[in-house]
Amino acid sequence: MTTTPAARRDNPAKVSTASMIGTAVESYDFFIYGTASAAYFGNVFFHSENDLVGVLASFATLAVGFFFRPLGGYLAGHYGDRLGRKKVLLWSLVIMGIGTVLIGALPTYDQTGILAPILLILLRILQGIGFGAEWGGAVLMAVEHSPERKRGFYGSVPQIGIPAGLLLANGAFLLSEALFDGDWAWRMPFLFSIVMIGAGMFIRMRISESPEFTDMKERNEIRKAPALDVIRRDWRIILRIMTLRLAETGGYYVTTSFLLSYVVLASLTDKESVLIGTMVGSALGLGSHLLFGALSDRIGRKPVFYLGSVFTIAFGIPMFLMVNTGALIMVIVAVALGLLLSHDPIFAVESSWFSEQFPRDVRSSGISLGYNGASMVAGLLPFLATALYGWIGWMGPALLFVLLGVVSTAAAAVTPETAPVKTQATPPRPRTPAAATR
Repeated sequence: MTTTPAARRDNPAKVSTASMIGTAVESYDFFIYGTASAAYFGNVFFHSENDLVGVLASFATLAVGFFFRPLGGYLAGHYGDRLGRKKVLLWSLVIMGIGTVLIGALPTYDQTGILAPILLILLRILQGIGFGAEWGGAVLMAVEHSPERKRGFYGSVPQIGIPAGLLLANGAFLLSEALFDGDWAWRMPFLFSIVMIGAGMFIRMRISESPEFTDMKERNEIRKAPALDVIRRDWRIILRIMTLRLAETGGYYVTTSFLLSYVVLASLTDKESVLIGTMVGSALGLGSHLLFGALSDRIGRKPVFYLGSVFTIAFGIPMFLMVNTGALIMVIVAVALGLLLSHDPIFAVESSWFSEQFPRDVRSSGISLGYNGASMVAGLLPFLATALYGWIGWMGPALLFVLLGVVSTAAAAVTPETAPVKTQATPPRPRTPAAATR
C-alpha cells in the first residue's frame, strides 16, 4: 500500500475522524430502523393481533434492507475503484438521508392500509443500498491515508461510527419517547436525520481523495470493471470475509435488535433495559475500538479477532441466562459485554485486515462485496432468533449466537495474517490476466 510522492496524503487523524463522523450519521439512520422495528413497527405498519407475528413481520422488513446492502456494496465498490472513494461516500449519505427522512413521514397502516408497509419496504430498500455503499469507502479513506504500521489504529477510527450511531439512535428514541406521544415518538428520530446528513456532507467534502486512488489514477491502473474482476479472481477471499463477519454482525443484531423484542415477548422486563445496555456497550465501544485497533498493530490482526470470536462461543448461553433473570443490572451487563468483547475486537480489525487482503485496484470492490455479503445472513438473524424462540425457547437463539462464533473462528484460522508487525512487509499481489480488462 504505497504511493508516489506526488500523491497527497492528508493528516490521517483528520481523515479518520471525518470518515467516522460520516459513518456515525449513516449508522444512526440505519439503526433507528432496527430499534423502531423491534419497538413500534409491528403495530404501526403490520396490524397483527398477535405480538409475536407483528414482531416477525417487522423484522422481515428489517431484513429487506440487509438484502440490498450487497447491491449498494457492488455499486460503491465498482465506482470507488473507478471514480474515487470520496465521491462514493458523498452519494451514500444522500441516498441514506432520503430514505430515512421519508420513513419518518410515512402514513401508518390505520391511515392507508396495505400501502403503508409497501412504502416502508421500498424505503428500506433505499436505506440498504445507501448503507451498503458506505463502509468500504469510509474505511479505505482512513486506511489508505495512514502509515503502514498504524493502519490498524487509524482503520479502527471509522469503526467507532457504528457504536456512535447506535448510541445516537437509541438515545434519540429514549429522548423522543420522553418528549412526544403517539406516532411522533418514533417519527422524530427519523426526521431529525436531515440535520445529521447535512453535517456529514459538510465534513466529508473537506477531506482529500485517497492517495492510493490518486496514485492509481496517475499510473493509469484504473480497471473498467473492478467489481466483476474481483469476483472472478478473488471470490474465495470475498466468501471468507463474509464468513469472518458472521460472529460480529450476526452477534450484534442478536444482542441488540432481537433482545429488545425478546425481553418483552418473554415478559422479563421492559425494552428500556436493553436500550440502556446497548447504550452502555456503545459508549464503551468508543474507546475499545481504538484499543483493539492499536493492539492489532502490535500483535497482529488474528489474535485480536480471536478474542472476539472465541468470546462469542463462550458467552452465548451465559448472556441469555443473565438476561433471563429480568434484573435491570444483569440485562445491562449482559448486553454491554456482548458488544464490548464479542463485537468490538472483531469489528475493530476488519477495516485493516480486510483491506490488506486485496490489491488497491480492486480493493474497494473486494471489501465492499465481502462486508455487505454477510449482511444477507445477518439481516435474517433477528427474524430467525425470534422464530427459534417461538419454537424451542431461549436456548434456540443462544445456540445460534454460539454457532456464529464457531463459524467465524474457523474462517479466521484459514485467513492469512497481514499486519506488518507479523509479515514485516506486505508483498505485492501478482498480476493476473484479469488486468487485461482495464
